[in-house]
Amino acid sequence: MVNRRIFIEGLAAFSSFTLSSCGWKLADVKTTATRQGSRDRLDIYTWSQYSEKKLINTFTTQTGIKVVVDVYDSNEFMLAKLRAGGGGSYSILYPSDYMVQKMVGLGLLTQISHQSIRGLDNLFSQFNNPKYDPNNEYSIPFSWGTTGFIYNSELLKTPPDDWDYLWRNKDILNKRMTLLNDIREVMGGVLKMLGYDYNSQDENAVKQAYEKLKELKDAIASFHTDAWRNQILTGDLLLAMCYSGDAVAVTKENPKLKYVVPKSGSSLWTDTIVIPTTSPNTDAAYAWINFMLQPEVGAKMSVRLGMATTNQTGFELLPKRVKNNTILFPPQSTIDKCDRITPLGEIEAVYERYWTELTSS
Repeated sequence: MVNRRIFIEGLAAFSSFTLSSCGWKLADVKTTATRQGSRDRLDIYTWSQYSEKKLINTFTTQTGIKVVVDVYDSNEFMLAKLRAGGGGSYSILYPSDYMVQKMVGLGLLTQISHQSIRGLDNLFSQFNNPKYDPNNEYSIPFSWGTTGFIYNSELLKTPPDDWDYLWRNKDILNKRMTLLNDIREVMGGVLKMLGYDYNSQDENAVKQAYEKLKELKDAIASFHTDAWRNQILTGDLLLAMCYSGDAVAVTKENPKLKYVVPKSGSSLWTDTIVIPTTSPNTDAAYAWINFMLQPEVGAKMSVRLGMATTNQTGFELLPKRVKNNTILFPPQSTIDKCDRITPLGEIEAVYERYWTELTSS
């Protein structure tokens, strides 16, 4: 699920996009969004790449609703803030699939009124009834992708092929590689390398993954979800663990940067839009959801932000070069070897303990 997914500056103008071209009338939006009187502000908590300014300005122009965005770089940080009482102003959140499951269990999400939204029938069939949220009861899938490595093909003569590449080439990569600031992604990848499930609940397996990461720790420049971007563009980094959407962005800036999904498998994620139970403006939240479900919006964001849309109707609007981009839309053979991250239950505390020891030492 800007950082994952990172805010991309200096892209093409959004002036060619209008809601009227989507068959979505301004009056329809304002009727929904202003039923709560003067409450014309929508606070969103999201990954940074989804905070694209021109898109937000278009929504504000069409609805009169001011959008205020805060960003986070991990699902866990977002959840911690909400549970600490710091999320009361937000009406829209963007959790990833497994986090939706967890937040539903904690009673943090509002059940979506399907009567209040339009465009669910535009989604690809695999997003209509996902296992993490049957019948999209609490979430609307928005984008999806994989996790892998971005690397400098000019400076790394032997390209990364699997997770163990990092250990085999530790000296070459010393202080010139980064891993995500994401406990589930990093631990999951190492578990996969060791022959375990990405979502292993075997405490001994988790300990083995931690011990393996300790061997690599001194060679890792940092654990970060978005700071790697400028560093790999300048050549300071040779390799970074990243999300596919971010990889698309940097390969546009430097075609010598390549993206690969580890051959033993990685994660397959979906980012979603949800309404928290503490939402102060649910009408504006539904207006935002309806806006984001428009096929043209999904298509524009795939082109502009390098994100894989969940909207099949929007996908059909994409130029061939985007449709055929295997970073965005990988072949089924790649998808088949990837796992979805799922909630861990009680063993999550074990993951967190080892992660804290790893990243704070």
